[in-house]
Amino acid sequence: MKKIRVLIAKPGLDGHDRGALVVAQALRDYGMEVIYTGLRQTPQQIVAAAIQEDVDAIGLSCLSGAHNELFPEIVSLLDQRQAGDIIVVGGGVIPWEDIPFLESKGIQKVFTPGTPTKDTAIFIEKAVFERDGIQKTEKEPPNKIDHIGIAVSSLEEALPFYVNQLHLKLEAIEEVPSEGVKVAFIKIGESRIELLEPMSEESPIASFIKKRGEGIHHIALADDRIEERLQELSANGVRLIHEIPVKGAGGANIAFLHPKSAGGVLYELCEKDTKEEE
Repeated sequence: MKKIRVLIAKPGLDGHDRGALVVAQALRDYGMEVIYTGLRQTPQQIVAAAIQEDVDAIGLSCLSGAHNELFPEIVSLLDQRQAGDIIVVGGGVIPWEDIPFLESKGIQKVFTPGTPTKDTAIFIEKAVFERDGIQKTEKEPPNKIDHIGIAVSSLEEALPFYVNQLHLKLEAIEEVPSEGVKVAFIKIGESRIELLEPMSEESPIASFIKKRGEGIHHIALADDRIEERLQELSANGVRLIHEIPVKGAGGANIAFLHPKSAGGVLYELCEKDTKEEE
């Protein structure tokens, strides 16, 4: 997939760039390459940098009120340099009544204060792909439900139901001291049930049982690109319990998503060695 390059620029005498820096970082988090030109750039400097850096888009930020003069001048200079295919968007303190004029002069989109930075990234991505005739490939979903975690007070008391009554196969029992839990792995089709017994009163599972009683604790989704998935989710505003994967039961790399971003359900992403799945 094409790596989109964006130039973030501050034309004119405006000396404040906090907003531009926030947007630049948001675009990077979304997966774009970003070049920031710094403060007090002339239209000529901005256009020269854009062409030299071979960018797909320019993001202009202006707080000084000179946007009606500076933004169209940049578009005009791009056309003069045969670089009119570079997409230009703008933002800053721009009155709504000025937006139609700027768009008529070639600014493809003006983002007003309070616009989520993700919306800026999505617009630029869509505009670049449309310009280049690229069909954006759909993001690959997780592979399957790896397991369902069930909190139990005692494995000794819970296992007979699964093994003797449901006739499921107990594969192994393992202690995971880092999570304060003892886990029983029970195979069912291509997935598993994991019974989770707290190893101490300080265990998160003990707190869960005390608050909600025994029952389903989490759903784990098998994902063979967990780090990329976490970056993607974070960029999309999904709250994470783990920003980076940690080691879980069975040596898997795991990460939990915050239930407040998933309708109250605790989801785990689980990446295992492919040999372990065989």
